[in-house]
Amino acid sequence: MDLTGSSAIVTGGASGIGAAAARRLAALGCTVVVADLQAEKGEALAAEIGGVFAQVDVTNTEQITAAVNAAAEIAPLRAVVNSAGVGFAQRTIGRDGQVESAHDLDWFKRVVNINLVGTFDVVRQAASVMSRNEPDADGCRGAIVNLASVAAFDGQIGQASYSASKGGVVGMTLPVARDLAASGIRLNTVAPGLIDTPIYGEGEDAEAFKSKLGESVLFPRRLGTGDELASMVVECLTNSYMNGETVRLDGGIRMPPK
Repeated sequence: MDLTGSSAIVTGGASGIGAAAARRLAALGCTVVVADLQAEKGEALAAEIGGVFAQVDVTNTEQITAAVNAAAEIAPLRAVVNSAGVGFAQRTIGRDGQVESAHDLDWFKRVVNINLVGTFDVVRQAASVMSRNEPDADGCRGAIVNLASVAAFDGQIGQASYSASKGGVVGMTLPVARDLAASGIRLNTVAPGLIDTPIYGEGEDAEAFKSKLGESVLFPRRLGTGDELASMVVECLTNSYMNGETVRLDGGIRMPPK
């Protein structure tokens, strides 16, 4: 699928994985709407790649609507990458056996609301606009990639909320792809493993930690890069026969219990 002259939306696009995907899409000729809560970083990236910044909290339906409409006004919206998300870790029950020290229920709901419900809201709104595009030679009107995580399959101790949210993203991949097929829209999911993003911090201590962490990867024994992940995201968007799939990009890692 040729994205030249199209618009694209990348949620969580101001930094890390989202920023790498936004740069790749801009290089393919897209005008990218960088949708993120981080205004300073988002505006800087949008200026760098010739895109547009939209301040978006993916739990806010109206803000998603505004970003989708902004993209559609620029050019036909043909690509969406859902990389906005949040992590959280807490054991299901406390060591003292008291309900008060069990997993915070509000945080469980928050993680699912951002990572799963927010992703679905972007999909349903963006796909509705895509469905009005003129189809290409394959009948395709657009493509969407959702970001899950290997935690959807190999969730570690304390990752109940995060794994549940990302497992939901994986679980809805095929049924949503089947829904959207009638409108000529493809949908895939990429499940990253250990990717080198700003979440690990900076400096010598951070580098030592990342090096140690990389030793658990099957091969190559290092963290993945944002550009490697963005490459897979773009392949899922542009490969016209890629549909309804979840692809692990993790160097072969299988996460241990902790």
